[in-house]
Amino acid sequence: MGIQTVAVIGAGTMGAGIAQMCAQSGWTTNLYDAFPEGLEKGMKGIDAFWDKGIARGKTTPEQKTEWESRLHACSELNDAVSDVDLVIEAVPEIMELKRNVFSELDRLAPAHAVLGTNTSSLSISDIASVVGDPSRVIGMHFFNPVPLMKLLELVRHDLTSEDTIAIAEAAGEAMGKTCILVKNVPGFATSRLGVVLGNEAIRMLADGVASAKDIDTAMRLGYRHPMGPLELTDLVGLDVRRDILLNLQRSFNDDSYAPHPLLEKLVSQGDLGKKSGTGIYDWSTGSAEEREL
Repeated sequence: MGIQTVAVIGAGTMGAGIAQMCAQSGWTTNLYDAFPEGLEKGMKGIDAFWDKGIARGKTTPEQKTEWESRLHACSELNDAVSDVDLVIEAVPEIMELKRNVFSELDRLAPAHAVLGTNTSSLSISDIASVVGDPSRVIGMHFFNPVPLMKLLELVRHDLTSEDTIAIAEAAGEAMGKTCILVKNVPGFATSRLGVVLGNEAIRMLADGVASAKDIDTAMRLGYRHPMGPLELTDLVGLDVRRDILLNLQRSFNDDSYAPHPLLEKLVSQGDLGKKSGTGIYDWSTGSAEEREL
């Protein structure tokens, strides 16, 4: 089955980026958000990204016009998913919320549609359990910023069909992603490794081992990471990283995954990273600047 129409559920940073890539890949793309202000913000963010590409000479006005013609903002879930081949859910990392969304998708989306969830740590089988045919559910974990990051982590649960995997892989390749396929275990492959590295970097920062900039520089230059673990934590969101660690701590019954107190403190203060303006770094100037923690 070829993909003609895609629905993206959730117009936040991740959902908007996924919808942008779907439109650029040649598919009719419906972007839905339960909150009108969120939908408007997501559409504006996509438009701004394309305008920036034009300003930098990486995108032509003609390309933007073509992509815009495929992208549709939907204020009703039924309108977004009633005639699609692929749904990619990108709502917040709350199991009850995702299960509620998938229960609605099971009722409203066509029986042939593949149902993907952009979760970084939640159990795919638990999400799929509310769907009449769980074989069409798969994890599709994108990375931020979606238009630039090349990896797509596909997560299969025990009942995911080979056809579903093949369609998800084809979708990822059409979006220019390199796909990896992993089992449905807590944290999958990327989040499990990434949050542990980030949590240890926060511990080092709290212990005064080195400054945030120097810790990040050590990993960029010493291990050839494109971005240091502290800057990456700010980019992903400290609340997201904290929630993944808590999920791993519960799932494995292992306190070594417990979020460091400094991470908990920053989240409780509302210092969530780049999206809030401050996190481990101060982002008020648009770039990462050291701050007193």
